[in-house]
Amino acid sequence: MSDPKNMSDPDTTPDAGAAQPAPEAGATAAEQGADQIRAIIGALQDELAKAGEELAKAKTETLRLVADMDNLRKRTEREKIETAKFAISKFAVDIIGVADNFERAMQAVPAGAAEADPALATLVEGVSMIDGQLKSVLERHGVTRIWPEGEILNPHYHQAMQQVEQPDVPHGTILQVYQAGYVIDERLIRPAVVVTAKGGPKPGKAEETSPSPANPPEATTETPPSKAEN
Repeated sequence: MSDPKNMSDPDTTPDAGAAQPAPEAGATAAEQGADQIRAIIGALQDELAKAGEELAKAKTETLRLVADMDNLRKRTEREKIETAKFAISKFAVDIIGVADNFERAMQAVPAGAAEADPALATLVEGVSMIDGQLKSVLERHGVTRIWPEGEILNPHYHQAMQQVEQPDVPHGTILQVYQAGYVIDERLIRPAVVVTAKGGPKPGKAEETSPSPANPPEATTETPPSKAEN
């Protein structure tokens, strides 16, 4: 009987030092899995970056929209205030005409006549009181009277209807006011009609600086001259 140890085929006996295919296959699968994970992570990072860009863009557009809405709100409020402020312009012009008639009525009284006639003096006093109240009402509603006698002509607020030779005063000085002017806040609603001097020296720097539309001259309380004074 032959020895079973000797019956072993040397060609079929596994070699302990030979490389095994199973471990190589397992390593390849692990590498492929790692590559897939890296690819997924890279795709997620790209998507995250894209989402971040879209979020930044949306934030910028939202901020711009908020700023536009805020500007629109401020502009609407400003227009509303201006509309309310100047809504009385046409009405104010009509009331100013009434004030002019009161002034003309007082100017029509001859000098000294009121002193000689108590009834006429009472009438003049009453007309003067109504005129003063009317002007006070206009001022309370932002309608300011301009009586620029002695100032340098400002074409933004004054309308020169006549020039008179007056070499002893600066050229353009307002010598007489025929009709008072009026402004509402910074807006002219009627220019002052005036007579100016000519032939005199040019106004100095301080005198040449006439108020701009943003800074209208203050109204004076001076009473217009009577016909006798003219």
